[in-house]
Amino acid sequence: MAGQGLPLRVATLLTGLLECLGFAGVLFGWASLVFVFKIERYFEELCERNAGLTGNATLMGNVTGQTDCKAQDERFSLIFTVASFMNNFMTFPTGYIFDRFKTTVARLIAIFLYTSATLTIAFSSAGSALLLFLAMPMLSIGGILFLITNLQVGNLFGKHRSTIITLYNGAFDSSSAVFLIVKLLYEQGISLRTSFIFFSVFSIWHVGRTFLLMPRGHIPFPLPPNYRYGLCSGNDTREEEKTVESKKRELESKEFLSPKEEIPDPGQQKELRPFWRYAFSRRFAWHLVWLSVIQLWHYLFIGTLNSLLTNLAKGDRGLVSTYTNAFAITQFFGVLCAPWNGLLMDRLKQRYQKKAKKTGSSASAVVLCSTVPSLALTSLLCLGFALCASIPVLPLQYVTFILQVISRSFLYGGNAAFLTLAFPSDHFGKLFGLVMTLSAVVSLLQFPVFTFIKGPLQNNPFYVNVMLVLATLLTFVHPFLVYRECQREEGPPAVA
Repeated sequence: MAGQGLPLRVATLLTGLLECLGFAGVLFGWASLVFVFKIERYFEELCERNAGLTGNATLMGNVTGQTDCKAQDERFSLIFTVASFMNNFMTFPTGYIFDRFKTTVARLIAIFLYTSATLTIAFSSAGSALLLFLAMPMLSIGGILFLITNLQVGNLFGKHRSTIITLYNGAFDSSSAVFLIVKLLYEQGISLRTSFIFFSVFSIWHVGRTFLLMPRGHIPFPLPPNYRYGLCSGNDTREEEKTVESKKRELESKEFLSPKEEIPDPGQQKELRPFWRYAFSRRFAWHLVWLSVIQLWHYLFIGTLNSLLTNLAKGDRGLVSTYTNAFAITQFFGVLCAPWNGLLMDRLKQRYQKKAKKTGSSASAVVLCSTVPSLALTSLLCLGFALCASIPVLPLQYVTFILQVISRSFLYGGNAAFLTLAFPSDHFGKLFGLVMTLSAVVSLLQFPVFTFIKGPLQNNPFYVNVMLVLATLLTFVHPFLVYRECQREEGPPAVA
């Protein structure tokens, strides 16, 4: 790392962390926002109240009576389902935009979507509540684009790359606590409109960071000597890409490859290039299963949390508010949990690289092995979270919240880090987008599952939880197969 570039890179790192922490994943603080929307009477007309309960007592009071607002809960669940689906589904086209049109274009699109979404929410009301179907997806797509463009900042810090990537994903998870702040401010008299207008005005900061602290193209990895970007770079994007390309190839061979791999056969190098060769590999397919199942658990839990807490608290709105705040507070600690996953992978990667130099074995295979403990630990954490969430005991949900935030921070950080280590960096944007897009299709199951629980199962999710716990056991197949793949061959692992 060049000495004169260190302050700029640290500034890029810290401002990117703030951006992910304050804006990227706010959608997943949905439970806090739903609490406010219900007080603001969004979709109140869908409620079927029992006799003897007035609208004001039900919505504003600290009541313990039961209110049948199944249709209202389903409407909020549907909004979250659509928004979380778009959060993942659109990562493939946005990943392509990032790969094809580079950082500046991708970030300007993100800023436009995010600002449009916050303004829409700011000027919505109970009478125009359907606007949430437009605003929340735009908010999620803009947020995921912020994350994608910031993940490359890890390339500026060499051996700490996985740590930075997981740190940013942890910040993405922690940003869900932002809606808790909105909720608390609302309870102190700050209107929903004021909070979201503030978010809109803050877009000026995003624009400034785009042109002053981010590259116009991509940050290469490994980083060439004297690499310049942002405020300090006067190069055109094409010129910048040409300048770094030759150095990048040379540094890749020195940092990642054993001596026998430094000059690969031209035919072999060409064989590893096609994107679809990796997209249809067994490694990618099981990674998709691993991500989809665990993600479905998290989305279903977040999207139905308000309804779950209402049932467990027997309609006590004060108790629901307390547990909603507790959940949102635990989400903030995702930024502290995620880097441990990256540190684990970075340490193991360095250890295996040293081993590869001594034994002459394939460096790419042993580096891939460094992801196995992370994958297995994430599956184990999700299993614990799933079991706790399945037990209908209200105080136990504090444990559920803790396991959920740790599992989720490990999930997305591990997902991004695995894709950077297991596949060529040239295809990262497309592969990251593809895996998130395909997993989004699975995440659509959360709405029919929620409807099934509310309807035929009469608010008893026991059988659904048993099926999802069994599905969680499937995720342990992925780290096992990766480990087998690493151990099977001395040479570079073939794409299955």
